[in-house]
Amino acid sequence: MDLFQATFWFSLLNIIFIDLILAGDNAIVIGMAARKLPHTVQKKAILYGTAGAVVLRILATLVVVWLLGIPWLLAVGGVMLIFIAYKVLADDGDHDTIEAKDKLWPAVRTIVIADAAMGLDNVIAVAGASGQHTILVVIGLLISVPIVVWGSTIFIKILGRFPWIAYIGAAVLAYTASHMITEEPHFLPFFEEHVVLRILFIALVIAAVLVAGYFKKARQKKRRKEAETARGSSSRPATR
Repeated sequence: MDLFQATFWFSLLNIIFIDLILAGDNAIVIGMAARKLPHTVQKKAILYGTAGAVVLRILATLVVVWLLGIPWLLAVGGVMLIFIAYKVLADDGDHDTIEAKDKLWPAVRTIVIADAAMGLDNVIAVAGASGQHTILVVIGLLISVPIVVWGSTIFIKILGRFPWIAYIGAAVLAYTASHMITEEPHFLPFFEEHVVLRILFIALVIAAVLVAGYFKKARQKKRRKEAETARGSSSRPATR
Protein backbone atom coordinates (compact mmCIF):
# COMPACT_ATOMS: atom_id res chain seq x y z
CA MET A 1 0.00 0.00 0.00
CA ASP A 2 1.54 3.30 -1.18
CA LEU A 3 1.94 6.02 1.44
CA PHE A 4 0.58 8.58 -1.03
CA GLN A 5 -2.52 6.62 -2.06
CA ALA A 6 -5.95 7.75 -0.83
CA THR A 7 -6.67 4.20 0.39
CA PHE A 8 -3.70 4.40 2.78
CA TRP A 9 -5.02 7.56 4.44
CA PHE A 10 -8.59 6.23 4.50
CA SER A 11 -7.39 3.04 6.23
CA LEU A 12 -5.28 5.06 8.69
CA LEU A 13 -8.24 7.29 9.62
CA ASN A 14 -10.37 4.14 9.95
CA ILE A 15 -7.85 2.62 12.40
CA ILE A 16 -7.66 5.81 14.48
CA PHE A 17 -11.47 6.10 14.63
CA ILE A 18 -11.90 2.43 15.56
CA ASP A 19 -9.33 2.73 18.32
CA LEU A 20 -11.00 5.88 19.66
CA ILE A 21 -14.37 4.10 19.78
CA LEU A 22 -13.00 0.94 21.42
CA ALA A 23 -10.32 2.37 23.70
CA GLY A 24 -12.53 4.55 25.89
CA ASP A 25 -12.87 1.66 28.35
CA ASN A 26 -9.10 1.19 28.41
CA ALA A 27 -8.59 4.87 29.18
CA ILE A 28 -11.01 4.58 32.12
CA VAL A 29 -9.02 1.59 33.38
CA ILE A 30 -5.81 3.64 33.26
CA GLY A 31 -7.44 6.43 35.26
CA MET A 32 -8.87 4.03 37.84
CA ALA A 33 -5.58 2.15 38.31
CA ALA A 34 -3.73 5.40 39.07
CA ARG A 35 -6.40 7.23 41.07
CA LYS A 36 -4.88 6.50 44.52
CA LEU A 37 -1.43 7.79 43.61
CA PRO A 38 -0.24 11.25 44.67
CA HIS A 39 -0.81 13.82 41.91
CA THR A 40 2.95 14.23 41.43
CA VAL A 41 3.28 10.50 40.63
CA GLN A 42 0.01 10.00 38.70
CA LYS A 43 1.37 11.51 35.48
CA LYS A 44 4.43 9.25 35.61
CA ALA A 45 2.27 6.15 36.17
CA ILE A 46 -0.03 7.05 33.28
CA LEU A 47 2.94 7.87 31.00
CA TYR A 48 4.88 4.67 31.80
CA GLY A 49 1.76 2.51 31.80
CA THR A 50 0.61 3.93 28.48
CA ALA A 51 4.05 3.42 26.92
CA GLY A 52 4.04 -0.22 28.02
CA ALA A 53 0.47 -0.68 26.80
CA VAL A 54 1.28 0.86 23.39
CA VAL A 55 4.30 -1.43 22.88
CA LEU A 56 2.29 -4.52 23.88
CA ARG A 57 -0.65 -3.42 21.71
CA ILE A 58 1.57 -2.93 18.65
CA LEU A 59 3.28 -6.32 19.13
CA ALA A 60 -0.03 -8.13 19.71
CA THR A 61 -1.63 -6.49 16.66
CA LEU A 62 1.33 -7.36 14.43
CA VAL A 63 1.03 -11.00 15.59
CA VAL A 64 -2.69 -10.97 14.76
CA VAL A 65 -1.97 -9.36 11.34
CA TRP A 66 0.41 -12.26 10.64
CA LEU A 67 -2.11 -14.83 11.92
CA LEU A 68 -4.84 -13.42 9.67
CA GLY A 69 -2.82 -14.68 6.72
CA ILE A 70 -3.56 -18.27 7.81
CA PRO A 71 -6.52 -19.80 5.90
CA TRP A 72 -9.94 -19.27 7.53
CA LEU A 73 -8.61 -17.02 10.31
CA LEU A 74 -9.60 -13.88 8.39
CA ALA A 75 -13.20 -15.12 8.41
CA VAL A 76 -12.98 -16.12 12.08
CA GLY A 77 -11.57 -12.69 12.95
CA GLY A 78 -14.41 -11.08 11.01
CA VAL A 79 -17.03 -13.03 12.97
CA MET A 80 -15.36 -12.06 16.26
CA LEU A 81 -15.33 -8.43 15.15
CA ILE A 82 -19.08 -8.56 14.43
CA PHE A 83 -19.61 -9.46 18.10
CA ILE A 84 -17.25 -6.65 19.14
CA ALA A 85 -19.24 -4.18 17.01
CA TYR A 86 -22.43 -5.32 18.76
CA LYS A 87 -20.71 -5.03 22.16
CA VAL A 88 -19.93 -1.34 21.47
CA LEU A 89 -23.68 -0.68 21.65
CA ALA A 90 -24.74 -3.38 24.10
CA ASP A 91 -22.02 -3.26 26.78
CA ASP A 92 -22.73 -1.25 29.94
CA GLY A 93 -19.01 -1.19 30.80
CA ASP A 94 -18.57 -2.01 34.48
CA HIS A 95 -15.05 -1.12 35.66
CA ASP A 96 -15.52 -1.38 39.40
CA THR A 97 -13.31 -4.48 39.57
CA ILE A 98 -10.14 -2.56 38.63
CA GLU A 99 -7.97 -2.27 41.73
CA ALA A 100 -6.32 1.10 42.36
CA LYS A 101 -2.67 1.03 43.48
CA ASP A 102 -0.96 3.52 45.77
CA LYS A 103 2.63 2.98 44.51
CA LEU A 104 4.11 3.85 41.09
CA TRP A 105 5.28 0.52 39.66
CA PRO A 106 2.36 -1.61 40.91
CA ALA A 107 0.06 0.99 39.30
CA VAL A 108 2.06 0.83 36.04
CA ARG A 109 1.85 -2.99 36.13
CA THR A 110 -1.93 -2.84 36.70
CA ILE A 111 -2.35 -0.43 33.78
CA VAL A 112 -0.34 -2.61 31.38
CA ILE A 113 -2.00 -5.90 32.45
CA ALA A 114 -5.53 -4.43 32.43
CA ASP A 115 -4.99 -2.83 29.02
CA ALA A 116 -3.65 -6.11 27.62
CA ALA A 117 -6.62 -8.04 29.02
CA MET A 118 -9.18 -5.54 27.73
CA GLY A 119 -7.40 -4.75 24.45
CA LEU A 120 -8.24 -7.89 22.47
CA ASP A 121 -11.14 -6.17 20.71
CA ASN A 122 -8.86 -3.28 19.69
CA VAL A 123 -6.20 -5.69 18.44
CA ILE A 124 -8.61 -7.68 16.24
CA ALA A 125 -10.34 -4.55 14.91
CA VAL A 126 -7.12 -2.68 14.08
CA ALA A 127 -5.56 -5.78 12.49
CA GLY A 128 -8.65 -6.20 10.30
CA ALA A 129 -8.87 -2.51 9.36
CA SER A 130 -5.17 -2.41 8.42
CA GLY A 131 -5.66 -4.83 5.54
CA GLN A 132 -2.65 -6.72 6.97
CA HIS A 133 -0.26 -3.79 6.46
CA THR A 134 2.12 -3.47 9.41
CA ILE A 135 3.04 0.18 8.78
CA LEU A 136 -0.63 1.12 9.17
CA VAL A 137 -0.84 -0.74 12.47
CA VAL A 138 2.19 1.02 13.95
CA ILE A 139 1.27 4.54 12.74
CA GLY A 140 -2.41 4.16 13.66
CA LEU A 141 -1.72 2.95 17.21
CA LEU A 142 1.05 5.49 17.83
CA ILE A 143 -1.39 8.27 16.94
CA SER A 144 -4.60 6.98 18.52
CA VAL A 145 -3.51 5.46 21.85
CA PRO A 146 -1.96 8.69 23.27
CA ILE A 147 -5.03 10.63 22.06
CA VAL A 148 -7.27 8.19 23.91
CA VAL A 149 -5.26 8.37 27.14
CA TRP A 150 -4.99 12.13 27.37
CA GLY A 151 -8.27 12.96 25.65
CA SER A 152 -10.35 10.14 27.13
CA THR A 153 -12.40 12.36 29.46
CA ILE A 154 -13.35 14.69 26.61
CA PHE A 155 -14.14 11.83 24.24
CA ILE A 156 -16.27 10.01 26.85
CA LYS A 157 -18.19 13.24 27.49
CA ILE A 158 -18.74 13.65 23.73
CA LEU A 159 -20.05 10.06 23.52
CA GLY A 160 -22.37 10.77 26.46
CA ARG A 161 -23.69 13.92 24.82
CA PHE A 162 -23.95 12.47 21.31
CA PRO A 163 -24.84 8.75 21.68
CA TRP A 164 -25.21 8.39 17.91
CA ILE A 165 -21.39 8.45 17.60
CA ALA A 166 -21.37 4.95 19.13
CA TYR A 167 -23.68 3.81 16.31
CA ILE A 168 -21.26 5.23 13.73
CA GLY A 169 -18.42 3.39 15.48
CA ALA A 170 -20.40 0.13 15.54
CA ALA A 171 -21.22 0.56 11.83
CA VAL A 172 -17.53 1.10 10.97
CA LEU A 173 -16.59 -2.02 12.95
CA ALA A 174 -19.38 -4.05 11.31
CA TYR A 175 -18.20 -2.86 7.88
CA THR A 176 -14.61 -3.86 8.72
CA ALA A 177 -15.80 -7.26 9.99
CA SER A 178 -17.92 -8.04 6.93
CA HIS A 179 -15.15 -6.82 4.63
CA MET A 180 -12.71 -9.19 6.39
CA ILE A 181 -15.10 -12.10 5.83
CA THR A 182 -15.51 -11.31 2.12
CA GLU A 183 -11.69 -11.01 1.80
CA GLU A 184 -11.21 -14.54 3.19
CA PRO A 185 -9.35 -16.38 0.36
CA HIS A 186 -11.91 -19.21 0.38
CA PHE A 187 -14.80 -16.75 -0.16
CA LEU A 188 -13.05 -14.08 -2.24
CA PRO A 189 -13.54 -15.69 -5.70
CA PHE A 190 -17.30 -15.99 -5.05
CA PHE A 191 -17.66 -12.39 -3.85
CA GLU A 192 -15.49 -11.05 -6.68
CA GLU A 193 -17.79 -12.80 -9.15
CA HIS A 194 -20.98 -11.62 -7.38
CA VAL A 195 -20.26 -8.00 -6.42
CA VAL A 196 -23.92 -7.20 -5.68
CA LEU A 197 -24.08 -10.08 -3.17
CA ARG A 198 -20.91 -8.78 -1.54
CA ILE A 199 -22.43 -5.31 -1.10
CA LEU A 200 -25.69 -6.85 0.14
CA PHE A 201 -23.83 -9.06 2.66
CA ILE A 202 -21.89 -6.09 4.05
CA ALA A 203 -25.08 -4.00 4.28
CA LEU A 204 -26.96 -6.82 6.05
CA VAL A 205 -24.17 -7.30 8.63
CA ILE A 206 -24.10 -3.55 9.40
CA ALA A 207 -27.91 -3.40 9.67
CA ALA A 208 -28.06 -6.52 11.89
CA VAL A 209 -25.44 -5.13 14.31
CA LEU A 210 -27.14 -1.73 14.58
CA VAL A 211 -30.66 -3.17 15.03
CA ALA A 212 -29.53 -5.78 17.59
CA GLY A 213 -27.54 -3.15 19.48
CA TYR A 214 -30.45 -0.69 19.46
CA PHE A 215 -32.89 -3.21 20.92
CA LYS A 216 -30.34 -4.37 23.52
CA LYS A 217 -29.84 -0.76 24.66
CA ALA A 218 -33.62 -0.24 24.75
CA ARG A 219 -34.01 -3.30 27.02
CA GLN A 220 -31.20 -2.11 29.28
CA LYS A 221 -32.81 1.34 29.53
CA LYS A 222 -36.17 -0.22 30.40
CA ARG A 223 -34.61 -2.43 33.11
CA ARG A 224 -32.80 0.57 34.62
CA LYS A 225 -36.06 2.55 34.74
CA GLU A 226 -37.88 -0.36 36.38
CA ALA A 227 -35.06 -0.74 38.95
CA GLU A 228 -35.14 3.01 39.73
CA THR A 229 -38.93 2.89 40.11
CA ALA A 230 -38.65 -0.12 42.44
CA ARG A 231 -35.97 1.63 44.55
CA GLY A 232 -38.11 4.78 44.71
CA SER A 233 -41.14 2.80 45.85
CA SER A 234 -39.19 0.94 48.55
CA SER A 235 -37.66 4.16 49.93
CA ARG A 236 -41.03 5.85 50.47
CA PRO A 237 -42.30 5.68 54.08
CA ALA A 238 -45.22 3.35 54.59
CA THR A 239 -48.54 5.17 55.22
CA ARG A 240 -51.09 3.92 57.69
